[in-house]
Amino acid sequence: MSGDGPLADVLRERLARAEAALEALRRGEVDLVIGVDAPLVVRFRHLVEENERLAREWQATFDALNDAVWIMDADQRIVRCNKAAEHIVTQDATAVIGRPCWEILHGHSEISPDCPMRRLRHTLQRESREMCLSGRWYHVTLDPILDENKGLVGAVHVLHDITDHKTAHEERIRLQEQLQQAQKLESVGRLTGGVAHDFNNLLIIILGYGDMVLSKLHPQDPMRQWVKEILGAANRAAALTRQLLAFSRKQTLQPVVLNLNDVLRSLDKMLRRLIGEDIALEISLAKDLARVVVDPGQIEQVIMNLAVNARDAMPQGGTLLMETANVVLDDIYASTHPEVTPGHYVRLSVTDTGCGMSKEVLDRIFEPFFTTKERGRGTGLGLSTVYGIVKQSDGSIFVYSEPHRGTTFKIYLPATEAEAGPVTARAGQVYASDNGEHILVVEDDESLRTMMASLLSELGYKVTTAANAGEALLLVEEVGLNPDLIVTDVVMPNMSGKQLMDRLQRTRPHLKALYMSGYTDNAIVHYGILDPGTAFIQKPFTREAIGVKIREVLGKGFTEPFSGPSGTR
Repeated sequence: MSGDGPLADVLRERLARAEAALEALRRGEVDLVIGVDAPLVVRFRHLVEENERLAREWQATFDALNDAVWIMDADQRIVRCNKAAEHIVTQDATAVIGRPCWEILHGHSEISPDCPMRRLRHTLQRESREMCLSGRWYHVTLDPILDENKGLVGAVHVLHDITDHKTAHEERIRLQEQLQQAQKLESVGRLTGGVAHDFNNLLIIILGYGDMVLSKLHPQDPMRQWVKEILGAANRAAALTRQLLAFSRKQTLQPVVLNLNDVLRSLDKMLRRLIGEDIALEISLAKDLARVVVDPGQIEQVIMNLAVNARDAMPQGGTLLMETANVVLDDIYASTHPEVTPGHYVRLSVTDTGCGMSKEVLDRIFEPFFTTKERGRGTGLGLSTVYGIVKQSDGSIFVYSEPHRGTTFKIYLPATEAEAGPVTARAGQVYASDNGEHILVVEDDESLRTMMASLLSELGYKVTTAANAGEALLLVEEVGLNPDLIVTDVVMPNMSGKQLMDRLQRTRPHLKALYMSGYTDNAIVHYGILDPGTAFIQKPFTREAIGVKIREVLGKGFTEPFSGPSGTR
């Protein structure tokens, strides 16, 4: 059949009209579509519009995904991407389509040796990994696109942002490490506190009898030097136990309201002598600094210990900066520092330009007896003492350091609006009795009780002893003993020294008391606070120290009862 017949001409004419009509439709000239072919062309137009609508809906859905998605061909060239993907690479789709993924995502000129697409070509299974781009972390998946013959024709590359999840996970780990560190220090503190308490009772006996022996020896007696050596060793041991008690937060503090600026000013000259001429000391004091409630002697020890630590970190010299500031620690800060309560604080910062510390050292920096110094150069108790004093003062301490970048300690102490109290004058050096006053010693340790009786008798006092609070009550209430002073241990079985004095002072309000303890259990262990006006002496003490304290109490009339939790701030 010839292609030039009448039918062929008709078909060619209709096809030409249809093509013209379609082209007119594409140009929007719908009015040109006429004749018998119009229904066919219109139906075709509807199909085109439906296809375009579906394509727009698909792209809108694609762009609505929070995850970044790239569709790649088998050569890893980007075929399509969504808005989230454009946002990550900060380029729109027209700029990335047709380019390889390693160039767009990583800025590389060739594929990376560890690219997951290499493995996917062999496994034809999902590949996944974590990846950091522009400071954010992503969980990356790569899924193969296969043809009907299971051949690889492309891949779907998805990036799911896990930055917040990863940050939260790391924060949980950090908080768990903080908790474990605090629990470890608490456990070590309980152990060292118990050992120090028992050791103190032994030291006070050594010091007491040693002082009495020394007082009996002739000034020219060669044995005096031997006894002095014994006393010197006992005093050094006592200093160690005080540091252990400070770390374990079981020493008794006698806090006052003060301004840290005043403390730093008073220590200026001493600090400069301590750190030496090769280290420059800079002190920056905040104006209108809030007051804090701390034990003045203990906060001075904190500052001195930190200065010594900084000095030892700068053997070739450097700069030591001490700063004070008023700060507010909010809920956000407290959420990442569980030991902190939101509120107003005074911050003491101590920064050196020394050798810095590794993370391994930082993790153990406050442990007692841990030191990086050579044998014989330190006890490892300096920073543990700082830690204990700050914690017992209701404060917090944090350390920031990196190797070769120096170290900063930041101490936060609760601010107070209370006014600074008067400074109590130091007692004189007269410590023997001049009137033969009567003292009742209440102590449950027999050896210590016997030594105390001998020591106080040597000082000219009349002494009666009781092994516990029950015996003391019997002597005073039943026998009628009327002592001028009761010297009592704070912690005793069945009834504490506080409970004893509470009962006696109900009917004898002017009865005077002097409390003593190696550390104070129950109320003082938990609070570590003595009310102003309460007379207290820390074990171990010397003959002179107890003598001076007794004269002070008898002469100034410390009659207020010992206070536990109800008297704490």
